[in-house]
Amino acid sequence: MILFSVGIIGASSYFIYQVWGAMDSSYDPLNRQGSDKRQEQVTMKDPFTIMFVGTDVRSADDTNWRSDVLIIAAVNPHDKSIKMVSIPRDTKVLISNSNGVRTKINSAPYYGKQAEVGPMTNTITTVEDFLNIPIDYYVKVNFNGFIEVVDAVGGVDVNIPFDFTMRLFNKMEHYEKGPAHLDGRRALGYVRMRKSDPRGDLGRNMRQREVIQSLMDQIVSINSVTRIDDILKSVGNNVTHNMKMKQFIALQELYRNIPKDQIETIKLNGENSNNNVQGIWYYIVTDQERLRVSNVIRQQLDLPTQTLDGQPYDPPPSSDSETEGSDGVPSQENQAPNGTTGNPETTP
Repeated sequence: MILFSVGIIGASSYFIYQVWGAMDSSYDPLNRQGSDKRQEQVTMKDPFTIMFVGTDVRSADDTNWRSDVLIIAAVNPHDKSIKMVSIPRDTKVLISNSNGVRTKINSAPYYGKQAEVGPMTNTITTVEDFLNIPIDYYVKVNFNGFIEVVDAVGGVDVNIPFDFTMRLFNKMEHYEKGPAHLDGRRALGYVRMRKSDPRGDLGRNMRQREVIQSLMDQIVSINSVTRIDDILKSVGNNVTHNMKMKQFIALQELYRNIPKDQIETIKLNGENSNNNVQGIWYYIVTDQERLRVSNVIRQQLDLPTQTLDGQPYDPPPSSDSETEGSDGVPSQENQAPNGTTGNPETTP
């Protein structure tokens, strides 16, 4: 009996060591002391935000990434609620540390690297300035990490809104309308497709939030040591974050206790336009709409709401007087977000 107990303790200690090691290897703090949108640091006992960032690269070794997915979750532990908002990757914003460049928000990592403040830090600062909200935590995942994490939890359940076909890693994939259980590879195609969606980026953002919620539901229900180990292997290789182990545990427990009807999606309204000299398609969001979404999130965080002419909220001007973002940013797409041809959706 003593030997059995010692064996259990030894196995548990080894597992905790493995967990801690995996979490530590993927830990990547931001290049700053804290958000200037808050006066004090918060814990997960206070209302906080976490931003999920999906990149457009396959490997963790590729540092020239752009944000393909930006989802902000504002969590209020007091009333056990979450408000989520997606920012389309083509949204035209004033990029932090760019000397006044206004271009697609997915270019923020590029300018962060050029300014030596860091791609992730610059992405977060750009989002904070765009919506006048603090970003407290982040989780960044690349293509491979997304596929591996979804596979590690046994796949995700979704409700496909319509039939579509797309090319995924040089293979045609067909998705049929209705409830479906997707493995990691097909889930990646599901969240990336947009050209076949009549709602364009907005439809894609809805599918991304659907998959994130399904993935979180799977993760918080896991009790198997084997499956947790599989997830951690994926995390260590393809995911980075700025949370400590105890914060991950607190987040898992908090999410488990939030009713599904207390998770609300906020739509960031805008319109697609290529009315500029370069003819580049952007998603244009008005200052009034940014303020509306900002105040919804700020209320969720128990922060004071603002007005357009109030302080500290001072949004950049909505005119195109600043520098356009075509100067030096590689591979900006000059195509309407919802596509202009009848070709099947393609993705790497």
